[in-house]
This record gives sequence, structure tokens and C-alpha cells, in this order.
Amino acid sequence: MKRKNRRVIGVFLVTIVTAGLVLFALYQPTSLTPTNQSASNEVSAAFVSKQTQVFEPVLPGNPVIIPRDFAFHNEYQHGWWHFFANVVDENGEQYGIQWTYFRIATHENDMPGWLSPQLYIANVVVSNKSQVWREQRVARGGIGQAGMSAMPFRLWIDNWHWRSLGRTPFPGQLDVGTDTFKVRVRATTRGPFVIPSERGYAIKHDLLPIASLNLTAPFLSIEGQLELSPHNVIEVKGKGWMSKEWGSGLIAEDQQGWDWFVFHLDDETTLSINRYRHESQLPYVFGTLSKNNGKVVSLQNQDIDISPLNDVLLTNGKRVPLSWSVKIPKLGVDIETQAANQDLWLPFVLPYWEGPITISGSHNSQGFMQLTGY
Repeated sequence: MKRKNRRVIGVFLVTIVTAGLVLFALYQPTSLTPTNQSASNEVSAAFVSKQTQVFEPVLPGNPVIIPRDFAFHNEYQHGWWHFFANVVDENGEQYGIQWTYFRIATHENDMPGWLSPQLYIANVVVSNKSQVWREQRVARGGIGQAGMSAMPFRLWIDNWHWRSLGRTPFPGQLDVGTDTFKVRVRATTRGPFVIPSERGYAIKHDLLPIASLNLTAPFLSIEGQLELSPHNVIEVKGKGWMSKEWGSGLIAEDQQGWDWFVFHLDDETTLSINRYRHESQLPYVFGTLSKNNGKVVSLQNQDIDISPLNDVLLTNGKRVPLSWSVKIPKLGVDIETQAANQDLWLPFVLPYWEGPITISGSHNSQGFMQLTGY
């Protein structure tokens, strides 16, 4: 065998082994994870940059631009698409739809083909008040199993697709089929895209240079079909949200996890709140209020009073705060949240709790909540 061929095969084997070790490190069975474990959890392990790796840093002065930044950014370590929707069928039954697409690089050198360091993880979840349907796909980059095209826009992993005819995801369609359920929904914008924080540059720590780049589509109209049992197609419609986040080292080493909330306060107003929890300091909190007339209000820690009301003991032994109080006096927001279905701890490669919520108080509506690191 020629020396060049041996070298290529050697690099290929190292890449495969590295990818396997990364997935093994990320995926630890829930039953083996102590319930009092804090910073050493699967999500923080995936999003903390290693000192031996040199990815592109996230710096201010590099504004997010639409539609350019709907594309992949492989020079950064992470990329994360997140879509969810609160929908209802013709009988008034409420459902939550969640679709997440992660890109995680195992090495800073973005090589082609079988040498690609990119790993892709996609999750789909459908839930109502009493049932949960969920599945995950994991793929490697460089061989066509997962990836993205920018024009027309398309994200895929195996036979799961989000696609549109233009350079943005909208109007677009999510088409996901599993052995037990299917999701096919169309999403159209009913308001503007939003570039939050400082032209998309979102700081996540008040002492360390931890930040990401972000863009959101907070005003989506959703309609389509759910097939949750064979030959039983359910027509649904409702409201949705999509966000894209990318960067390198998205959390600090002492971070326990984060709590993320999206509230559809009314037909014209969407509120997003992020709460990053740390071992040695108080949580770092920020948010964005978006109006479909284009008005955007950035919220800082001093603007937001958010606290858990009670913990729920899940069947896996974890205690997770599923009810919260949120007050923003300057916006007239004084609400409490409740999980529509408590059984939404998702034991994926990157495990977390996520699902639809109802809100009551100054506003009575719906939204979504994501809780990681518990």
C-alpha cells in the first residue's frame, strides 16, 4: 500500500475514533448520572471549548446579516437550529412540535469527505397533555448524510428535511418521518426576522467573554399534518418560532446549564428570556421583546424578575423546576408558567427538558420552555 494511502486511512480512522469518543462522552445513561451533579453534565460538556482547540472566536463588531447568516458557519465550533410550535387540531386538542438541529465540530480543521470533523444531531418531539412522541438522528458530515444548501435553503439529516425555495427557511416545510410517527408542517412568516442583542452579538456571562451570534424568526404561522398512529392524519395549525445560534464555547466552564423561555404574549408580541446558571455566581439573565411591527426591546438582568416556583420530581429521579414566575414591571408583564405535559425530559445524546407551557396572569397564552443541566 502506498504511503499516501496509508496516511489518509490513518487520519480517517483517527477521525472515526474521535467522533465515537465524543458521542460516548456526551451520551451517558440517565440512570448512571447522580441527581446532584451540577457543572459536569452532558450539555455543558458539549458546549465548552477545549483549550487544545482553536476555533473562530465570537467577537463584537461582526454584525449578523440576513440572508447570508442562515448558512452554516463551520469556522465556529457549534451551530444550533431550533424550531418549535404550539398548534391545535380541529377538535381543540393542543400539541407541541419541537425540531432541533445541532452541528458540533470535533476539530478546528474543516476537512472534506470522510475526514470531516462535523457531527450532526437532530431531534424531533411531538407532545400533547398526556403523550410524547420523540426520536433522534446522529450523523457525520462530509459524506452527504447530513448538511445544508443555501440556495435553495435546505437542512437535512438522513430523510429528515427543512426546505424552502429561497435563501431563507421561509416559507418552508419541515418533513420528518420515523417508524412510529410523522410530522409535515409548513411555516410562513407573519412578522419580521429579529437580530437580538447587539446586532446579533449576545453576551452570556457578565465576567467572561462568553457570547454567541443569533438570529430569530419569532412570528411564524404553522399549518400541516401530524401522523401519530398509522393512517391517522391530524390537521393542525398555530404559532411557531425558529432561532439560529452559532459560536465557539457557548457556555463557561463553571456553568451549570440554562433556562430558556419563549412566550407568545399576544398575536403581535413575543418575549424570549434566557437565564444562565453558574456555580459561583448569580444567574445571568437577559431577554428580547419583539413586536411584529419591527420594534425590538432588549432586556437586561435588572429588568427581569424570574424565579422558579416549585420543583417536580421526574420519573428518572431528576428534580426540575416546571413552574416559574416572570415579572417585567416596565413592560407590564406579571405571569406564571405551567408545563402542559411534565413528562418531557428528553434522554437524547444532549439531554434536557423541553416542552410547551401555558402562561397566566397579566397575559394568558402559550409558549415553550427549555431547561438544561439538571
